[in-house]
Amino acid sequence: MSLPPISRRAVLIGGLSAGALGLAACGAGDAGTGASTGPSGTDAEPTAGGTLRFAVANDPASLTPQGGGSGNDARYVTRQLVDSLLDQDPETGELAPWLAQEWEINEDATEFTFHLREGVTFSDGTPLTAQSIKDNFADVLAQGAQASYAIEHLAGYLDTEVVDEQTAIVRFDVPSAPFLQALTEPIFGPLAASTLALPWEERVSGGVIGTGPFVLDRYTKDTEVVLTRREGYAWPSSLSQNTGEAHLDEVVFQIVPEASVRTGSLSSGQVDVIGGVPPQDQATLEGSGYTIVARGNPGTTFGLTPYNAKPIISDVNVRRALSLALNRTDLRDATLNESYAVSTSPLAATTPGWVDLSEYLEQDVDEAARLLEESGWVPGADGIRERDGERLALVIAWSNNFVANQSALELLQQQAKEVGIEVELWTGDVSERTAKGAAGEFDLTYGNLSRADGDILRTSFAFGDEDPFQVADEDLNALLEEQRGITDVAARNEVLARAQERILEIAFHIPTFELTSVLGTTEDVHGVALGADSRLTSLVDAFLVGGAA
Repeated sequence: MSLPPISRRAVLIGGLSAGALGLAACGAGDAGTGASTGPSGTDAEPTAGGTLRFAVANDPASLTPQGGGSGNDARYVTRQLVDSLLDQDPETGELAPWLAQEWEINEDATEFTFHLREGVTFSDGTPLTAQSIKDNFADVLAQGAQASYAIEHLAGYLDTEVVDEQTAIVRFDVPSAPFLQALTEPIFGPLAASTLALPWEERVSGGVIGTGPFVLDRYTKDTEVVLTRREGYAWPSSLSQNTGEAHLDEVVFQIVPEASVRTGSLSSGQVDVIGGVPPQDQATLEGSGYTIVARGNPGTTFGLTPYNAKPIISDVNVRRALSLALNRTDLRDATLNESYAVSTSPLAATTPGWVDLSEYLEQDVDEAARLLEESGWVPGADGIRERDGERLALVIAWSNNFVANQSALELLQQQAKEVGIEVELWTGDVSERTAKGAAGEFDLTYGNLSRADGDILRTSFAFGDEDPFQVADEDLNALLEEQRGITDVAARNEVLARAQERILEIAFHIPTFELTSVLGTTEDVHGVALGADSRLTSLVDAFLVGGAA
């Protein structure tokens, strides 16, 4: 079955001021974003002092923000040690000043000029300067794959020119409009020269000096990370309520792997905040007077990404039939609740540039059967389809890193079987999964990726020669490259909308439901919030009623 070509309407490049790449969402939040709440407690006057005890599931594994950590739990910690050049408003998706008080972009998004805030220092007392920015980008490149979180955003990086102490010009040899949003994440939080001089292993274990509102006191692996308030801190994000030092004396991140134990620790008063609240505990906690802070994660939704060069799944009819077989509401409801939105696009609805494409994601088993028969797959004796003696059997790789993965995939397995597709589910540790994937043993992989920018589609689905068992779609790749060079928000979102539609047309991603980040806090905790990336923001605004008392 042939697919219609996508349209090639011209897109105009608009204004180039600091607001030109505000990244405001195209309808973000209008169609079922799952839970979305503001900061914990907003009706009390801030009080100084006290220790915030925060239970997370995973040891951070690395305290350097550039890479090597355990995902969100690591970023919860590193966000407190480093600031960012820019911030991103979770309500609008627009960029906001932080360490850079102003910035400009040239017309083709290859040159970015940053004017730094004056008076900012690292916690070792050295000043933040344009040379610091230059040295930090150079360090990411020098660290290579170790700086895995950051380096993917520096493709095409040429150099940084130090104009004066407070002005830096960053240049790329390719259009890089999404670079600005990447600068809002802790992965590019500037590190002091004394940290850059350390071997990677020493940074990972705690040798991180940033400009953030807290400093590291001690890190005991698999037990806790203790941070203390930084004296003299005076440069929070322009989005923060607080304009000076953190209210809290201390933050203790306790490592508590079991979700039920974290919930019990909150209920018994042993901790003040917990991360990763399981769906089954949300209503109980709320009914008992605890506060739930929740936000749908931006980026790609949970779903299946095919290795589209593998023989069976290379057929777009098979990929589309698998998508049409799914009842996504039932997949969500198998373990989750309405805080988790059913997918309406390859992008989650909190992602700037998201569009509602629900019509592509409705269950239609009759159309699924028609597409499979068009490709020559006919029902066998046991109901699984066959063609030329080969069974329509697919292997899906998945990780047990989210509470709903197993139940959702087991139901997906049943739904696929109803249209004659046999699904085998495989899970294992990361190293084994990587090795088997590289050997071509899987047909699809299940998961999601978080980023508050539509460029996540490019890094996920713009396949090249270096991608094993993947074949590029030229139309999709052209759209995803085009959006990199557009600095006008509306024009860029228009191209991203066409890219999202194309991904569903060719089933390069088969979405299921969205991830939601959920925190639970006591009623005495105020100012704990999730940012545009649905990760913990700077705790500079956080306080405990009664403070040190």
